[in-house]
Amino acid sequence: MARTVARVIVDALSELGVRQVFGVVGDALNPLTDAIRTTENLEWVGCRHEEAAAFAASAQSQLTGTLGVCMGTVGPGSVHLLNGLYDAAKSHAPVLAIAGQVPLAEIGSDYFQEVDNDALFADVAVFRATVTSPDQLPQMLETAVRHARGRKGVAVLTVPGDLGEKEVTTDRPARFSLNTPVSRPDESAVRRAADILDRSERVTLLVGEGARAARQDVLTLADRLAAPMVLTLKAKAGFEGEANPFQVGQTGLIGNPAAAAALQDADTLLMLGTDFPYRDWYPEGRTVIQVDTEATHIGRRVPVELGLVGDTAVTVRDLLDHVTAAPAGSEGARDRSHLEKARERFDQWRTGQARLADPAHDKGLLGRVRSALDNRSHDIRPEALAAAVDRIAADDAVFTSDTGMATVWLSRFVEMRGERRLIGSYNLGSMANAMPQALGAQCLDRERQVVAFCGDGGLSMLLGDLMTLKSYRLPVKLVVFDNRRLGMVKLEQEQAGLPEFGTVLDNPDFAAVAESMGITGIRVTEPADVEDAVRRAFRTPGPVLLDVLTNPDEIAVPAKPTVEQGWGFAVAKMREVVRSHGEPSGN
Repeated sequence: MARTVARVIVDALSELGVRQVFGVVGDALNPLTDAIRTTENLEWVGCRHEEAAAFAASAQSQLTGTLGVCMGTVGPGSVHLLNGLYDAAKSHAPVLAIAGQVPLAEIGSDYFQEVDNDALFADVAVFRATVTSPDQLPQMLETAVRHARGRKGVAVLTVPGDLGEKEVTTDRPARFSLNTPVSRPDESAVRRAADILDRSERVTLLVGEGARAARQDVLTLADRLAAPMVLTLKAKAGFEGEANPFQVGQTGLIGNPAAAAALQDADTLLMLGTDFPYRDWYPEGRTVIQVDTEATHIGRRVPVELGLVGDTAVTVRDLLDHVTAAPAGSEGARDRSHLEKARERFDQWRTGQARLADPAHDKGLLGRVRSALDNRSHDIRPEALAAAVDRIAADDAVFTSDTGMATVWLSRFVEMRGERRLIGSYNLGSMANAMPQALGAQCLDRERQVVAFCGDGGLSMLLGDLMTLKSYRLPVKLVVFDNRRLGMVKLEQEQAGLPEFGTVLDNPDFAAVAESMGITGIRVTEPADVEDAVRRAFRTPGPVLLDVLTNPDEIAVPAKPTVEQGWGFAVAKMREVVRSHGEPSGN
């Protein structure tokens, strides 16, 4: 018996090893969701918003390296997928989106809810097509999946509402065989890179997520070059921990002075598997060698002396065949003072950060002075909350973080040791990603600990999908940094010399909201209660929302603060004080 369009698609997803499909039911999707209902080993996860569904699918793809799948029905349902799909595209995550459409005969008639999906997804998708005949399957589906996996991006397949139940007359099993090619640069280019490194006295590595598969070889190369290792945020998972004696943390606005100095003090910068986008944080006038799988990424952030286009793991192994343990023309081992100086700075910075994370910090002399300026209400410092989570969370936990200050505190105080993983909207920079990405991660393994660092603005934006956690009994631990602010925007305004405006959030008691949904809610208002509250949250079965009232005036000092930033901040604070004595806030 010939199968229907819906059955061909769903059977193929099951054969691909897809375990969950995320979306909102209705209209054109009904034949597809009914096919999922009757398919073993494939679960439909009904979300409250399609954006959450796309974020969840993207998180699964990023964690597994395989295909994530989401669905949105006709018109608005497909439109709602867009933000989460943009995040997948910017994260190079293979995601297949099945989009509903009006009946085939009505396409182009401005029918109720009709949207031109092929135009809608033109910028976000590496492949997009509308099924206009059942006999286009399974080939069109195979093409969509190959594009998503082969180009590490989003593929969108649109299915009109009257085609899902049509039989495929030329039915056959779908075939998705796809071998990922492994490329390497020319040996002459590798030899030239090795020669540059051998002649360099002070080498610093800038390591990104693309180097994770080559971890041990990267450590060997860092040792041979006596090079401090600056990590991108996405490289934290895989390169942090005591087993890496070369890493000095992150650079950029969320980074630290040791990493900034390690870049500045180098005469040669070796970039491995990263396209770190912030040009202001690269050192000027240095020799730069960049290793990347994409030729188009070479030199687009910083001028490059030599680009090596190829798989990072293969290229690093090739470099190890040629790089010597001492600079050309020198005698004995390579001077390690550059590495030692960077590590000493990093250890000093971490010691200072640990003091800030002490719940008793504000009771000491320096703490009392500081709190008189930035924490007069004696709210919980976010550093203390993040550090407590780091101490208590499992060494194989999956962390997600909302864009904004929640990511700052995770970056600085949560170490991605052991088998910990990290997912966030670190390329698109969307709000509201942490909770739905945690949803997708937890669906992969309901026994593994999943922790979402949520901003109060981000959480409230997609608050409805808390019910998805409850409905599917997903034991995600939501840690809410409740500073009643759009904190990153507040900081941006103040660094520019502007008074805070439009950032104040009139929040509910999020713990009480969670309780009303059948989720355990814990609210923390006192610094002394943080540690016990985190422990209670993590040992409580099922989903838990930990609502912690943190200091809204906490200052996250950049890795290399400028005079202009300091002056702007001082001016902004003076304006805020003046306004507080009678000028309306506008919030």
